[in-house]
Amino acid sequence: MTDKASLLAEVIHHVKELKRQTSLISETSPVPTETDELTIDTAPDEYGRPIIKASICCDDRPDLMPDLIKTLKHLGLKTLKAEITTLGGRVKNVLFITGDDDETNGSCDGDIDQQTKQFRISSIEEALKAVMEKSKGDDQSGSVSVKRQRTNVNII
Repeated sequence: MTDKASLLAEVIHHVKELKRQTSLISETSPVPTETDELTIDTAPDEYGRPIIKASICCDDRPDLMPDLIKTLKHLGLKTLKAEITTLGGRVKNVLFITGDDDETNGSCDGDIDQQTKQFRISSIEEALKAVMEKSKGDDQSGSVSVKRQRTNVNII
């Protein structure tokens, strides 16, 4: 009996350790999760310019990247770097973006600048959330998109 109890305790300890390691890996890994997620963080680059890190995890679809590009262009943003991972019909896009005018706004008043940044981040978040949620909703796109969907279907 003692051997079984010791073995069971060791197995439980090992499972808990594996769960902890899995949790750490999933926090830093670009692997898509099963839940839709949108996170936005800001940090300055090595030159002090504001960089926005937007992470989007959702169902993959053929028009996702064109929608993201269109949305970022509409907001006057440019992508500096993109990390894209797909797995089992899910995609995780980690985008490092900045505005074309960020370098010229550095001399603005602190309060106004902070309010502008907060408004801009909220606008980015709302726009990206709309793109992400489109993957769940109805496909109301035109015939060009439908045609593309038929040619890019991946069967796993």
